[in-house]
Amino acid sequence: MHSVVERELELRLVLSPERSIPVPARMVYRTDDPYAVHITFHIGSASPVTWTFARELLVEGVFRPCGQGDVRIWPSRTDGRSVVLMALASPDGEALLEVPSVAVSAWLERTLRVVPPGSERDRLDLEGELAELLSPGRAQRLWARGHSPACGKETPRATDETPDADEG
Repeated sequence: MHSVVERELELRLVLSPERSIPVPARMVYRTDDPYAVHITFHIGSASPVTWTFARELLVEGVFRPCGQGDVRIWPSRTDGRSVVLMALASPDGEALLEVPSVAVSAWLERTLRVVPPGSERDRLDLEGELAELLSPGRAQRLWARGHSPACGKETPRATDETPDADEG
């Protein structure tokens, strides 16, 4: 059985040192995906934006700067209160988000009680996932759609335009 640890909270999108705007978000941790956290930002558009990254990155970022590339997290202080800053970068743009440390820490503690650090692998059903990937039914469905189950690419099909082997 899988468990889910969720928390609705308000982050702040930092626009400048003097200005930020609220961004409602939902943090989700699922025991069937034990290494990851999912944060969905409700930004007023038809489809929310979800970021998924390592739970370990968020845990470490509460205490010290960590991450590189698309996700960087570090602790800070704003107006005398402890916050966690998250810098997110994608081809569509960059965002600096601020969340109260106490809120993210309490949520992380709940996730760590559900799946303690180091026990994540025990939650994975690697044999089941592998069996699903290799099941004859799955392979047949992929072949029927014209995709190779090995690499997901279209399978070459014979046509009238295919050169014969004895043509030069």
